[in-house]
Amino acid sequence: MITGFHHTKLPVSDVKRSRDWYERVLGFEPVMDFVEDGQLMGVALQREGCPVQIALRKDPARAHALSGFDAVALLVPTRDDMRHWEAALDCMGEPHGGLVTGHKGGTVLVGLHDPDGIEIRLYAD
Repeated sequence: MITGFHHTKLPVSDVKRSRDWYERVLGFEPVMDFVEDGQLMGVALQREGCPVQIALRKDPARAHALSGFDAVALLVPTRDDMRHWEAALDCMGEPHGGLVTGHKGGTVLVGLHDPDGIEIRLYAD
């Protein structure tokens, strides 16, 4: 039996820069560092109330290849919460593409990119 996702792993070119972005912008907190030969090579992040962790792994070539691709859609409880996210991102000066209607009628915040250009979408049913 499979009951859900444990984590999703994204390639990044700079682990510290990306970790800081996921903390500052999305509220994820580091729970584990992956250090190899004295170098930070990855980090696991979690956010209170979010059952899926995000793992970041140093892999500049793959990060570059995913630039512009919407690899992750994070679930937001309500459409009202989506408006709060949009306002919070605006207050941070974090560029995004605004709210659009999803294929099944939900609200999607598009155009939010991590430091490597990987698109992180927020979605409310």
